Amino acid sequence: MDSLQHIKKELSTTQVIALGFLATILIGAFLLFLPFSSADGHSTPFVDCLFTSTTSVCVTGLVVVSTASHWSFFGKIVILILIQLGGLGIISITTGVMIVIGKRITLRDRLLLENALNLDKLSGLLKFLVRIFKGTFIVEGAGAICYSFVFIPEYGPVRGIWYSIFHAVSAFCNAGLDLLGDDSLVRYQVNPWMNFVTIFLIVSGGIGFIVWWDLLDNFKKVFHKDLSLKHGIQKLHVHSKITIITTLSLIFGGALMILLLEFNNTGTIGNFNFFQKIMASIFQAVTLRTAGFMTFSQSALRSCTVIICLFLMFIGGSSISTAGGIKTSTLAVLVLSTRATIKGNDHLVVFRKTIPHKTVTKALAVSMVSVLVLISATFLLQIVEGGSLLNVAFETTSAIATVGLSRDLTSTLHFAGKLIIILCMYLGRIGPISMAIFFSNTKNTHLASYPHEDITVG
Repeated sequence: MDSLQHIKKELSTTQVIALGFLATILIGAFLLFLPFSSADGHSTPFVDCLFTSTTSVCVTGLVVVSTASHWSFFGKIVILILIQLGGLGIISITTGVMIVIGKRITLRDRLLLENALNLDKLSGLLKFLVRIFKGTFIVEGAGAICYSFVFIPEYGPVRGIWYSIFHAVSAFCNAGLDLLGDDSLVRYQVNPWMNFVTIFLIVSGGIGFIVWWDLLDNFKKVFHKDLSLKHGIQKLHVHSKITIITTLSLIFGGALMILLLEFNNTGTIGNFNFFQKIMASIFQAVTLRTAGFMTFSQSALRSCTVIICLFLMFIGGSSISTAGGIKTSTLAVLVLSTRATIKGNDHLVVFRKTIPHKTVTKALAVSMVSVLVLISATFLLQIVEGGSLLNVAFETTSAIATVGLSRDLTSTLHFAGKLIIILCMYLGRIGPISMAIFFSNTKNTHLASYPHEDITVG
């Protein structure tokens, strides 16, 4: 008890996040290491168990052994639970662990959580948690029902329901793990129902819980005639407007680029009809935003398309969501602040609201840290594994942004390469979150004031 009290006093909130993810990963790895977790009844090498647990908790989707054939039913249940915990990790590990272990919520923690989770009081933590769980299970349940129309006729009632639940959770949590074999959703590449149900789940999980509530709250007022549709849209918070606009721009802009660049590539979408090409391009643009499912081989993409993919993966989804990456709002703030600087504006004004300068510096800090980690990881993996630099960069970007797509490199990784990707997935899941929280409220108060002196940049 004394040691627990000591831990509660010593650990910062950021450390609780990092250690919470790490503890979940290690517990998952030990469960997967048990002989009855594998289909053949033998223990899986621990590094592969650690890799699988990390990719599940960090909702990435990169795998070194087949999820469909290597693991037993028990092992798949463990993976499903890890995915669900990982998808809700921002909430369940940031707030749930703090409450469960009885960590005292200090004034600094309250201010931190207010900025990070859009809360303003401790009583809101439990309400926030319950609302997240309810919304998540409703959307996942709806997704499972939609999937069942395909999986039950194909696999029968029991297996079909199991497949529907697993893939609904995996898609909503942007995990990208599946039970269909090594080809992911390739067999359903021209099936509109499977494509658009999966797209809906991925976007729902990646758009951000704050945006959910803002949309629901305002459209309830529109439905009850308290607001017109125009005023309902105008009443949305700036965060929601920026997130929605950036998300739609990345999806449709990315899809257009993929469609144009891959139009005649028979290795990807070249053999599809025009509607199927559009559908496959939209799916690719969506899954690159940290989901990890695929409907065609990533190794067949043209090099110019891979560059577009790297950009979309690095940006990822939205804040306070199941997605990874530096986030859509971060990109928007960087672009808008650059535009404001070019126009000679002293303040960043969006939708007649002034964005605080600390938000701009936070966006810059998160982006720079992510870039440095990405460059370092790519350099190390290239040294260890060799091969195409483009494939290595694709792999590390996919891991850091918790995407889960690969150009057939994951299955060939050696021991050191696996450890590098494990670290990338872990840092990708907690790094941007922790850095964002850190820069939200960590302040150094200087009693002395120093003279100003400018420097020349650019």
